Amino acid sequence: MADGLGTPRGSELDQLRRYLTALVAARQGPVHVNTAFNALYFGYDVTGEGYGGSPLDLDDFPVVTLGGRIPALPVGAMVRIATGAYPLYAEIVYKEGRHRETSVLGDVPAWVSGAPAGAEGPGQVCQDDRPARREALIPDLEAFGDALRPTLAQLTRFRAQQRWLDQAGHLVVDAVYPSTEAAAQDESSAFVDYLLTEARAQLLSPAVPVPLPDLVGSQDEGAMRRGVQRLLHLIRTVLEAEGSLRSWGPYTMSRSELSGWLGAGGALGRDDMSTLASVLQRAVQPTVKRRFGMETAAARYTAIGPRLRSFDGADQLLAGTGYAAAVCRANLAIGDVIRGESENGLFENGIQVALDDAFEGGGVWRSHTPDAAGDCGSPLIPAGLGWDGTVQPEISRQTQPQPQPQPPTSVPEPPTVPLDIPLEDAELRTSEFLRITNSEIVWRLPLRLCHLMDDYLPLSRLVADELRTFGTGPVVVRVELSHPGGDLDDSETVQDTTAEFIGDSGRLNGITWPLDFFPGLQLYALWPRGGRVIRISTVPLEEPVLVDGHTIGHRYDAEVFTRENAPGSSRGGDSAAGLTSRDLVMRFIRRCGLLTPDGHALLDRAALPTAVYGMAPAAPQVAELAAAVEDLLAVGRLYRATGSRASDGRPHHPARPGEAKIPLVGYDPAPVPAPRNTTQDSSTPPQWSTTPITLHQVHGFLRRLGPSSVPSDAQRAAYRDHCRRLGKADGWELPGGFTFVTAHTRGR
Repeated sequence: MADGLGTPRGSELDQLRRYLTALVAARQGPVHVNTAFNALYFGYDVTGEGYGGSPLDLDDFPVVTLGGRIPALPVGAMVRIATGAYPLYAEIVYKEGRHRETSVLGDVPAWVSGAPAGAEGPGQVCQDDRPARREALIPDLEAFGDALRPTLAQLTRFRAQQRWLDQAGHLVVDAVYPSTEAAAQDESSAFVDYLLTEARAQLLSPAVPVPLPDLVGSQDEGAMRRGVQRLLHLIRTVLEAEGSLRSWGPYTMSRSELSGWLGAGGALGRDDMSTLASVLQRAVQPTVKRRFGMETAAARYTAIGPRLRSFDGADQLLAGTGYAAAVCRANLAIGDVIRGESENGLFENGIQVALDDAFEGGGVWRSHTPDAAGDCGSPLIPAGLGWDGTVQPEISRQTQPQPQPQPPTSVPEPPTVPLDIPLEDAELRTSEFLRITNSEIVWRLPLRLCHLMDDYLPLSRLVADELRTFGTGPVVVRVELSHPGGDLDDSETVQDTTAEFIGDSGRLNGITWPLDFFPGLQLYALWPRGGRVIRISTVPLEEPVLVDGHTIGHRYDAEVFTRENAPGSSRGGDSAAGLTSRDLVMRFIRRCGLLTPDGHALLDRAALPTAVYGMAPAAPQVAELAAAVEDLLAVGRLYRATGSRASDGRPHHPARPGEAKIPLVGYDPAPVPAPRNTTQDSSTPPQWSTTPITLHQVHGFLRRLGPSSVPSDAQRAAYRDHCRRLGKADGWELPGGFTFVTAHTRGR
């Protein structure tokens, strides 16, 4: 098989096929061509011991650290992951780009799709001879058998600490390539170079079953390189030809496992994959420039990896090597939809979907109108049109905005904006620098739901870079929190947090946010440069306001408030499960409607059932939602507006001449002054009535403690009582590093 002098005999190919099929089943995930070569060459035991009996020298493995800057490693590299006590040994079984500008819902700037390593912006090619790229490496920590496999408790601790692995059990690093040519290689070519250089001692070890020089009959460098290349080619050919397997690029998985998973109804199963394919088909519509009223053709780029995390219940399935399996399944599912339901990627609604980048973010898919791109070729071959600049984001056709009649005075005026921007396109506020001097940095940012749920605060690149200079180990940063006009516990006023650095950015972990902090609250942060203290404060409003039943006394961001305070959202979780029909209507209008700077959200009424239930909702569901909309309109929580629909199905607002009129529903968070409490003594400071505050039940939950904090005996006892009531069977003691917040009511 290695000498290339003839075709292997049928019995030999059958033996190879059976072993590779067993290998795919044993590794419970996609098997890359490179890892299949490792298994064959170094002797991977498919019965459970993996490389436990192989002759690999563990001390020769390169050391990898989370967030570190390391020489680029290909899939198939054997590594040591540095920890505080002993190293973890792993095989890299998957990797992808993790660009920092990718949103939590998978949107990436066009130029990122297909960009070369080191690119810094549209058309800005890296001038460094050794370009670097932010990459995620997925390690298989079970590859070396029971003796070196970490226990579940150890792995849970490593992931919780996020010092050696991130929360998903992955390694995000800055990978440095020896040249721009090396960075442009495919994974198998890079693997051949790696084997013959950094991993040469392993490859040529006399202890392997048959060393490479013996396989090719020569120690000539060219002969050995050609021998490895022929083996990799043969392995890929056998994997792709085996009927019981399916391949996505160089990754292969079991057809039965794939069909079983996609046929299931759970998280990331059939329904979620159908929703994902539908999202790509509806991801883009022509937009209108507000100032000039110019219609433009558009393209949108969606990275599959982060988009999968938006599905309920997906987080656990995307941990460890499960992430690689989920990404490959999703890409195969999208490919099947394109093959079966489109013509070369063009769907009936006029939107074309095609793969644009197979490496970044688990695969970036391009959704565009046909006039927004040139010749895309095959929709399943990465085209890189985002980076190449083939997509023209501003192909304009001048239109004149039409004057609109004023609505009745009893109904809030709907914002005059287009309705073509779904949730993922809304540019929610991010951190904004207010002052940068030699002595201090001051910035402003809105508190987000994810910050409250995971007890952290993001740091900008500028602040993270300077804090990083304090050392390679954990950097303890004291947070001094002030909340004028609000209540803070002593433990919340001054907190010790841990700075974590990932790529170019960072975050402060372990922040205990006060219970009355809510998504959208504006935070003002000050860092005296050179110190380990960050002061965070809120700013009171001149007069508290009432918004959607909530009394707000501090500056807030209306866009974030509308999106992330929708029904079903709380620091305990974010899900539509268990909501009433009225709450579902409010949630999806606020989450999926066009978002305006003042917090309005407008949605095509006909699109609401699909937004809530996915494709083809049942008739009773549609009727129930329609009744809920009428109820909300009757009580004034929603308002009616009128738009129009173009012949291609695109909705517009204001309504355009010659287009069919369509009903819209809008959410208006218009703030009104909160009523004063007039019964108090005039000699005391004014107090604000608590009557408008919406109270709701918060169930007991775990909260992470700072590095030097311990839970009280009362909280330990409360957690045991909580577990006893729930019938919890796997232990009633508080996990290390956490306290228990008992059930309570709260309001804003």
